[in-house]
Amino acid sequence: MRITTTRPGRRPTSHRGRLAVGAIAALVLGLTAACGDDSDPTESADQEALEEGESLTITTFGEFGYDELIAEWNEENPDVQVEQTKVSLWDDWKNELNTLLQANEGLPDIVAIEGDFMPAIVAAPDRWVDLSSDEVEGRWLEFKSDAATSPDGQLLGYATDAGPEAICYRADLFEEAGLPTDREEVAQLMTTWDDYYALGEEFVAKSDAQWYDASGSVAQAMLNQVEFPFEEADNTVNVENDELRAVYDTVTGNSSSLSTGAAQWSDDWTAGFQKDGFATIPCPGWMRSNIRDNTGDPAPKGVVWDVADVFPGGGGNWGGSYLAVPKTSTHQEEAQEFAAWITAPEQQIRIFEQYGNFPSQVAALEDPALLSSTDPYFNDAPVGEIFSNRANAITVQPYHGPLYSDILAKFQEAITRVDQGADPEESWETFVDEVAALQ
Repeated sequence: MRITTTRPGRRPTSHRGRLAVGAIAALVLGLTAACGDDSDPTESADQEALEEGESLTITTFGEFGYDELIAEWNEENPDVQVEQTKVSLWDDWKNELNTLLQANEGLPDIVAIEGDFMPAIVAAPDRWVDLSSDEVEGRWLEFKSDAATSPDGQLLGYATDAGPEAICYRADLFEEAGLPTDREEVAQLMTTWDDYYALGEEFVAKSDAQWYDASGSVAQAMLNQVEFPFEEADNTVNVENDELRAVYDTVTGNSSSLSTGAAQWSDDWTAGFQKDGFATIPCPGWMRSNIRDNTGDPAPKGVVWDVADVFPGGGGNWGGSYLAVPKTSTHQEEAQEFAAWITAPEQQIRIFEQYGNFPSQVAALEDPALLSSTDPYFNDAPVGEIFSNRANAITVQPYHGPLYSDILAKFQEAITRVDQGADPEESWETFVDEVAALQ
């Protein structure tokens, strides 16, 4: 699915919800009713039976791959029909969701939540239905369930997918630049970030294309290996730490020579796929659908995308959303039943095969159907095996406090300013000032 941010880190659940920035979290989540509505946002709505012609409602963003599955569910469950609303971008849905939360009305029965927003959900658990049950106990990768669990053990979201990262690359551009094209050889050339940048310098010296798609893309990839990028375990904001500054300096120091200079998800970024603009891109499983859509399917003559079973520095996770049920829903039992079904291993494997969203289910990762999956568009790469290997390589989960998503947006803006010609030090100082204003 098309998203612009990373996923919650794996931290002990006892740390979650301790708000050094409680006022901000309250504003974001609309903890008090707005517009004169005196209803209690933590009180569960009266439950009602679905009437004839009435449907469960779910709002998703990007591409969750649910169209065919919902049609199947509706055919098999005539008494519990489901109607999906799809919003193009998470940021658009996030803004609408915040408005609905503040009004305490108008929410669907099931809400899709981008992973970076889960800390804010966990910070206000009383507004959401506890989805824990024996049926789903132990279903998800631990870091996925941890990120959706409140300090008192409530499971507030069902994970839809995960995003272990590999490197997707243009084998035809590699060949033109005299670099190896075999995916195993390519993987050996970029096991560290130093290797990756050095190979990029070698590539651009022999090619008219840039090395990677966007500075923000690579910055995101590197951030996914920093345990405390923006906030400490007690949610204290700390952006002036050595690891974050090292990511910033590395990315901005290479932007003029290796990056396209386009902001990720912009029109210029999209055009780069069609104009042989770059050779590599940090690549969670879901990115493959973006590559395919933006490059063209079938690929233009001579264009060969492939996937290397490697991620510089080890492993990283970029991806994975959740389904949550707000207490305003009047059909909570049916909503939980449907959310459990559509996030089950069988459905997650089907979505992976068609859309590339990688399963977050433990059982799915061991399924032969997943492990044997290949992608003809990516030179028949064994993507099931590759992304399973990448999932097993993840050793660090960045900690996401309530302000993670907001600070990340400011960090990306700082990098974009440098791409556009701003002085790196001045842009960094602006970033620090903007983060201070968030608190």
